[in-house]
Amino acid sequence: MPADAPSPAPHAKPPLHRAPIRMLRTLWNPQYLSRLGTLHQHKPRPWRIPARYALTACPADPPGIVIVTPSFNQAQFLERTMRSVLDQRYPALQYVVMDGGSGDGSAQIIERYAEQLHAHHVGPDGGQADAINRGFARTDAPIMAYLNSDDVLLPGSLAYVASYFQQHPEVDAVYGHRVVIDGEDREVGRWIMPPHEDVVLRVADYVPQETLFWRRSLWDRAGAGLDTGMKFALDWELLLRFAGAGARFKVLPRFLGAFRVHSEQKTSADWERVGLPEVQMLRERAGTMMSRHKLKTVTRPYLRRHVYRHFLWRLGVLRY
Repeated sequence: MPADAPSPAPHAKPPLHRAPIRMLRTLWNPQYLSRLGTLHQHKPRPWRIPARYALTACPADPPGIVIVTPSFNQAQFLERTMRSVLDQRYPALQYVVMDGGSGDGSAQIIERYAEQLHAHHVGPDGGQADAINRGFARTDAPIMAYLNSDDVLLPGSLAYVASYFQQHPEVDAVYGHRVVIDGEDREVGRWIMPPHEDVVLRVADYVPQETLFWRRSLWDRAGAGLDTGMKFALDWELLLRFAGAGARFKVLPRFLGAFRVHSEQKTSADWERVGLPEVQMLRERAGTMMSRHKLKTVTRPYLRRHVYRHFLWRLGVLRY
């Protein structure tokens, strides 16, 4: 090659006639298009939900629902969380707030709403799972859920869930679609859930925790408690025990809650140090340890169904 000849590009573009094929392959790759597991999906913008959500009617004989909110130093979000529950005006609600002894004014917020609460506690505890367990122990409602102190329920969610459970006695646990919001209550993403698959649940947790509700009978069958040794994967550990107890899950066609992302959450360093070992331990326990390639193979059909539904929702063909 002559000394003055141009060097070949290290990453030359493919021939033009191959570009459509590459594009189709990219679009068909669910890992590339999936929103599940992704929190920051777009720039912050105002979030809206259908007006009909707030008009959801309660069943004639509403079953009791207990919600426990564990909290520690989340005063900036706690009242928003509590109002999202109390403003549902659900007539058979048992709402319990368990604060781990915050020093940021959380106790004063809880006290302002004390008369509307089924129970509350402010003082040291053994962590998130311990607070939730002790909160549930103060209740007897047949439908259960917990809502972290920075997340919110969407209007009408309790009435909607109660009606579904009444009409479907064969279902043990339900969850719905998720809105992702930031610290200023602006939307940064959405999760449109495909139908539930136990096979996928055993290898990965895509269930939006703030939208999850279950029957107390299932809670009792699965051990009646969250694992207090878990710091990150406590919800997945509970879901795996639910599945092991024969739970019948159903994804409801509705946005039920909003998950908040903000700077005070657990860091990526905490995830590497604590969260990842917990996930690996749970996969070992479930007998689903596998290579990254195998994991993608197992979850690919599930993610394709998610991508398809998300696309139809964006087009307005599916209404949630």
